[in-house]
Amino acid sequence: MDDYTRNIPLGKSSAYPSQYDPALLCPFPRQVKRDEIGVSDGLPFAGSDLWNAYELSWLNSKGLPQVAMARFSFPCESPFLIESKSFKLYLNSFNQTHLAGWDELQQQLRDDLAMASGAPVEVELMKLDSAEHLLVMLPGDCLDDLDIEIDNYQLQPDVLKANPDDQVSEILHSNLLKSNCLVTNQPDWGTVLIEYRGARIDREALLRYLVSFRQHNEFHEQCVERIFVDLQRCCQPQQLTVQAWYTRRGGLDINPFRTNCGNTPRRLRLVRQ
Repeated sequence: MDDYTRNIPLGKSSAYPSQYDPALLCPFPRQVKRDEIGVSDGLPFAGSDLWNAYELSWLNSKGLPQVAMARFSFPCESPFLIESKSFKLYLNSFNQTHLAGWDELQQQLRDDLAMASGAPVEVELMKLDSAEHLLVMLPGDCLDDLDIEIDNYQLQPDVLKANPDDQVSEILHSNLLKSNCLVTNQPDWGTVLIEYRGARIDREALLRYLVSFRQHNEFHEQCVERIFVDLQRCCQPQQLTVQAWYTRRGGLDINPFRTNCGNTPRRLRLVRQ
Protein backbone atom coordinates (compact mmCIF):
# COMPACT_ATOMS: atom_id res chain seq x y z
CA MET A 1 0.00 0.00 0.00
CA ASP A 2 1.49 3.37 -1.07
CA ASP A 3 1.49 6.54 1.00
CA TYR A 4 -1.47 8.00 -0.87
CA THR A 5 -3.65 4.94 -0.33
CA ARG A 6 -2.56 4.68 3.30
CA ASN A 7 -3.84 8.21 4.00
CA ILE A 8 -7.27 7.67 2.44
CA PRO A 9 -10.08 7.55 5.05
CA LEU A 10 -11.90 4.68 3.30
CA GLY A 11 -12.18 1.59 5.44
CA LYS A 12 -11.32 3.52 8.60
CA SER A 13 -13.51 4.74 11.43
CA SER A 14 -14.07 8.44 10.79
CA ALA A 15 -15.63 11.18 12.88
CA TYR A 16 -18.18 13.29 11.05
CA PRO A 17 -17.13 16.88 11.76
CA SER A 18 -19.84 19.55 11.57
CA GLN A 19 -17.54 22.56 11.37
CA TYR A 20 -15.93 23.58 8.11
CA ASP A 21 -12.61 21.84 7.46
CA PRO A 22 -11.07 21.81 3.94
CA ALA A 23 -8.19 19.64 5.20
CA LEU A 24 -10.61 16.69 5.10
CA LEU A 25 -10.30 16.52 1.29
CA CYS A 26 -8.02 13.68 0.23
CA PRO A 27 -6.49 14.03 -3.27
CA PHE A 28 -5.26 10.97 -5.18
CA PRO A 29 -2.83 11.42 -8.12
CA ARG A 30 -4.43 10.41 -11.41
CA GLN A 31 -1.09 9.46 -12.97
CA VAL A 32 -0.59 6.48 -10.62
CA LYS A 33 -3.25 4.45 -12.46
CA ARG A 34 -2.78 6.09 -15.85
CA ASP A 35 0.71 4.64 -15.98
CA GLU A 36 -0.87 1.18 -15.77
CA ILE A 37 -2.89 1.73 -18.96
CA GLY A 38 -0.10 3.39 -20.90
CA VAL A 39 -1.27 7.00 -20.62
CA SER A 40 1.82 9.05 -19.86
CA ASP A 41 2.66 11.50 -22.66
CA GLY A 42 -0.48 13.55 -23.08
CA LEU A 43 -4.09 12.45 -22.65
CA PRO A 44 -5.82 10.60 -25.53
CA PHE A 45 -9.15 12.03 -24.38
CA ALA A 46 -10.83 15.08 -22.91
CA GLY A 47 -13.56 15.00 -20.32
CA SER A 48 -14.60 15.51 -16.75
CA ASP A 49 -15.80 13.81 -13.59
CA LEU A 50 -19.34 14.89 -12.75
CA TRP A 51 -20.45 14.56 -9.13
CA ASN A 52 -23.94 15.11 -7.74
CA ALA A 53 -24.33 15.85 -4.03
CA TYR A 54 -27.73 15.36 -2.42
CA GLU A 55 -26.91 15.99 1.27
CA LEU A 56 -25.43 19.50 1.33
CA SER A 57 -26.52 21.70 4.24
CA TRP A 58 -25.24 24.72 6.18
CA LEU A 59 -26.51 27.54 8.44
CA ASN A 60 -27.34 31.02 7.24
CA SER A 61 -26.30 34.14 9.17
CA LYS A 62 -29.36 33.76 11.44
CA GLY A 63 -28.65 30.10 12.18
CA LEU A 64 -31.45 28.76 9.95
CA PRO A 65 -30.40 25.53 8.16
CA GLN A 66 -30.14 25.68 4.38
CA VAL A 67 -30.16 22.72 1.98
CA ALA A 68 -29.20 22.39 -1.66
CA MET A 69 -28.34 19.93 -4.35
CA ALA A 70 -24.87 20.52 -5.77
CA ARG A 71 -23.19 19.55 -9.02
CA PHE A 72 -19.42 19.50 -9.39
CA SER A 73 -17.38 19.09 -12.56
CA PHE A 74 -13.68 18.19 -12.21
CA PRO A 75 -11.64 18.37 -15.45
CA CYS A 76 -9.86 15.13 -16.27
CA GLU A 77 -6.69 17.21 -16.83
CA SER A 78 -6.48 17.95 -13.11
CA PRO A 79 -3.49 16.19 -11.52
CA PHE A 80 -5.60 14.81 -8.66
CA LEU A 81 -8.99 13.21 -8.24
CA ILE A 82 -10.82 13.47 -4.91
CA GLU A 83 -11.43 10.30 -2.89
CA SER A 84 -15.17 10.01 -2.34
CA LYS A 85 -15.35 9.46 1.44
CA SER A 86 -13.13 12.44 2.06
CA PHE A 87 -15.40 14.49 -0.20
CA LYS A 88 -18.42 13.38 1.84
CA LEU A 89 -16.71 14.27 5.12
CA TYR A 90 -15.73 17.67 3.72
CA LEU A 91 -19.29 18.47 2.61
CA ASN A 92 -20.63 17.36 6.00
CA SER A 93 -18.25 19.78 7.68
CA PHE A 94 -20.52 22.62 6.52
CA ASN A 95 -23.49 21.28 8.51
CA GLN A 96 -23.06 23.62 11.50
CA THR A 97 -21.10 26.32 9.68
CA HIS A 98 -22.57 29.81 9.38
CA LEU A 99 -22.33 31.40 5.92
CA ALA A 100 -23.57 34.76 4.69
CA GLY A 101 -25.28 33.30 1.64
CA TRP A 102 -25.28 30.81 -1.22
CA ASP A 103 -22.65 32.77 -3.13
CA GLU A 104 -20.20 32.50 -0.25
CA LEU A 105 -20.68 28.74 -0.09
CA GLN A 106 -20.30 28.35 -3.86
CA GLN A 107 -17.05 30.33 -3.90
CA GLN A 108 -15.67 28.44 -0.90
CA LEU A 109 -16.41 25.12 -2.60
CA ARG A 110 -14.73 26.28 -5.81
CA ASP A 111 -11.62 27.46 -3.97
CA ASP A 112 -11.21 24.35 -1.81
CA LEU A 113 -11.83 21.84 -4.58
CA ALA A 114 -9.51 23.66 -6.97
CA MET A 115 -6.79 23.66 -4.33
CA ALA A 116 -7.22 19.93 -3.67
CA SER A 117 -7.50 18.79 -7.29
CA GLY A 118 -5.01 21.20 -8.81
CA ALA A 119 -7.39 22.71 -11.38
CA PRO A 120 -10.50 24.94 -11.53
CA VAL A 121 -13.73 23.11 -10.62
CA GLU A 122 -17.23 24.04 -11.77
CA VAL A 123 -19.75 24.26 -8.90
CA GLU A 124 -23.50 24.64 -9.31
CA LEU A 125 -25.91 24.95 -6.37
CA MET A 126 -29.62 24.30 -6.90
CA LYS A 127 -32.67 24.76 -4.72
CA LEU A 128 -34.51 21.49 -4.29
CA ASP A 129 -37.73 22.80 -5.82
CA SER A 130 -35.92 23.85 -9.00
CA ALA A 131 -33.42 20.98 -9.39
CA GLU A 132 -33.89 18.54 -12.22
CA HIS A 133 -35.11 15.31 -10.68
CA LEU A 134 -36.66 13.54 -13.65
CA LEU A 135 -35.28 10.08 -14.22
CA VAL A 136 -34.38 9.28 -17.81
CA MET A 137 -33.56 6.29 -19.96
CA LEU A 138 -30.30 6.18 -21.88
CA PRO A 139 -30.27 6.35 -25.68
CA GLY A 140 -29.00 3.56 -27.91
CA ASP A 141 -29.09 -0.21 -27.57
CA CYS A 142 -28.74 -2.03 -24.25
CA LEU A 143 -26.37 -5.03 -24.27
CA ASP A 144 -27.76 -6.70 -21.18
CA ASP A 145 -30.23 -9.07 -22.86
CA LEU A 146 -27.59 -10.80 -24.98
CA ASP A 147 -27.85 -14.55 -24.35
CA ILE A 148 -24.22 -15.43 -23.66
CA GLU A 149 -22.37 -17.62 -21.17
CA ILE A 150 -19.69 -16.01 -19.02
CA ASP A 151 -17.30 -17.89 -16.76
CA ASN A 152 -14.44 -15.38 -16.42
CA TYR A 153 -14.80 -12.39 -14.12
CA GLN A 154 -11.19 -11.22 -14.30
CA LEU A 155 -10.31 -8.20 -16.42
CA GLN A 156 -9.85 -9.30 -20.04
CA PRO A 157 -9.50 -6.40 -22.51
CA ASP A 158 -8.17 -8.63 -25.29
CA VAL A 159 -11.64 -10.09 -25.93
CA LEU A 160 -12.61 -6.78 -27.54
CA LYS A 161 -12.84 -6.85 -31.33
CA ALA A 162 -14.42 -4.95 -34.21
CA ASN A 163 -15.23 -5.61 -37.87
CA PRO A 164 -13.37 -3.10 -40.08
CA ASP A 165 -15.59 -4.03 -43.06
CA ASP A 166 -18.69 -2.77 -41.27
CA GLN A 167 -18.49 0.94 -40.47
CA VAL A 168 -21.18 2.33 -38.14
CA SER A 169 -22.11 5.15 -35.82
CA GLU A 170 -23.95 3.87 -32.75
CA ILE A 171 -24.62 4.17 -29.04
CA LEU A 172 -24.45 1.15 -26.73
CA HIS A 173 -24.99 0.90 -22.99
CA SER A 174 -25.01 -1.62 -20.16
CA ASN A 175 -26.19 -1.64 -16.56
CA LEU A 176 -23.92 -4.57 -15.69
CA LEU A 177 -20.77 -2.62 -14.89
CA LYS A 178 -19.50 -3.49 -11.43
CA SER A 179 -16.05 -2.92 -10.01
CA ASN A 180 -14.69 -2.79 -6.49
CA CYS A 181 -13.20 0.02 -4.45
CA LEU A 182 -9.43 0.24 -4.74
CA VAL A 183 -9.07 0.46 -0.97
CA THR A 184 -11.98 -1.33 0.74
CA ASN A 185 -13.01 -3.83 -1.95
CA GLN A 186 -16.64 -2.71 -1.53
CA PRO A 187 -18.72 -3.08 -4.71
CA ASP A 188 -19.30 -0.09 -6.98
CA TRP A 189 -22.34 -0.44 -9.25
CA GLY A 190 -22.61 1.49 -12.48
CA THR A 191 -24.13 2.00 -15.91
CA VAL A 192 -21.85 2.74 -18.84
CA LEU A 193 -22.60 4.31 -22.22
CA ILE A 194 -20.32 3.95 -25.24
CA GLU A 195 -20.84 6.16 -28.27
CA TYR A 196 -18.54 5.65 -31.24
CA ARG A 197 -18.05 5.92 -34.98
CA GLY A 198 -15.94 3.38 -36.85
CA ALA A 199 -15.61 -0.37 -37.22
CA ARG A 200 -18.60 -2.14 -35.66
CA ILE A 201 -17.69 -3.36 -32.18
CA ASP A 202 -18.64 -6.95 -31.46
CA ARG A 203 -21.44 -6.64 -28.91
CA GLU A 204 -20.95 -9.99 -27.21
CA ALA A 205 -17.24 -9.29 -26.85
CA LEU A 206 -17.99 -5.83 -25.45
CA LEU A 207 -20.41 -7.24 -22.86
CA ARG A 208 -17.87 -9.88 -21.82
CA TYR A 209 -15.30 -7.15 -21.39
CA LEU A 210 -17.58 -4.95 -19.28
CA VAL A 211 -18.56 -7.87 -17.06
CA SER A 212 -14.86 -8.69 -16.60
CA PHE A 213 -14.57 -5.61 -14.35
CA ARG A 214 -16.69 -7.48 -11.78
CA GLN A 215 -13.77 -8.35 -9.50
CA HIS A 216 -11.46 -5.53 -10.57
CA ASN A 217 -10.30 -2.93 -8.03
CA GLU A 218 -10.14 0.69 -9.21
CA PHE A 219 -11.76 4.03 -8.57
CA HIS A 220 -14.70 5.00 -10.82
CA GLU A 221 -12.72 7.56 -12.81
CA GLN A 222 -9.93 5.06 -13.43
CA CYS A 223 -12.33 2.38 -14.70
CA VAL A 224 -13.80 4.74 -17.29
CA GLU A 225 -10.35 5.76 -18.51
CA ARG A 226 -9.37 2.09 -18.76
CA ILE A 227 -12.51 1.31 -20.81
CA PHE A 228 -11.74 4.23 -23.13
CA VAL A 229 -8.10 3.24 -23.66
CA ASP A 230 -8.90 -0.47 -24.15
CA LEU A 231 -11.61 0.28 -26.73
CA GLN A 232 -9.32 2.68 -28.55
CA ARG A 233 -6.48 0.17 -28.61
CA CYS A 234 -8.48 -2.94 -29.56
CA CYS A 235 -11.21 -1.50 -31.81
CA GLN A 236 -9.63 1.74 -33.11
CA PRO A 237 -12.84 3.77 -33.53
CA GLN A 238 -12.55 7.08 -35.35
CA GLN A 239 -14.54 8.78 -32.60
CA LEU A 240 -15.18 7.55 -29.08
CA THR A 241 -17.05 8.70 -25.99
CA VAL A 242 -17.40 6.76 -22.72
CA GLN A 243 -19.53 7.92 -19.79
CA ALA A 244 -20.55 6.05 -16.64
CA TRP A 245 -23.16 6.74 -13.97
CA TYR A 246 -22.40 5.13 -10.60
CA THR A 247 -24.85 4.37 -7.83
CA ARG A 248 -25.04 6.98 -5.10
CA ARG A 249 -23.08 6.37 -1.89
CA GLY A 250 -23.07 8.69 1.11
CA GLY A 251 -25.15 11.26 -0.75
CA LEU A 252 -22.73 11.44 -3.70
CA ASP A 253 -22.74 9.88 -7.12
CA ILE A 254 -19.83 10.02 -9.60
CA ASN A 255 -20.27 10.17 -13.37
CA PRO A 256 -16.93 10.16 -15.25
CA PHE A 257 -16.93 11.26 -18.90
CA ARG A 258 -14.18 10.86 -21.51
CA THR A 259 -14.26 11.71 -25.22
CA ASN A 260 -11.96 12.40 -28.16
CA CYS A 261 -14.50 14.04 -30.48
CA GLY A 262 -15.82 17.12 -28.72
CA ASN A 263 -18.99 15.58 -27.27
CA THR A 264 -20.37 17.04 -24.05
CA PRO A 265 -21.38 14.98 -21.01
CA ARG A 266 -24.99 13.95 -20.55
CA ARG A 267 -26.09 15.61 -17.33
CA LEU A 268 -28.84 13.24 -16.30
CA ARG A 269 -29.90 11.00 -13.47
CA LEU A 270 -30.57 7.27 -13.77
CA VAL A 271 -32.95 5.10 -11.79
CA ARG A 272 -30.26 3.76 -9.41
CA GLN A 273 -29.12 7.26 -8.52
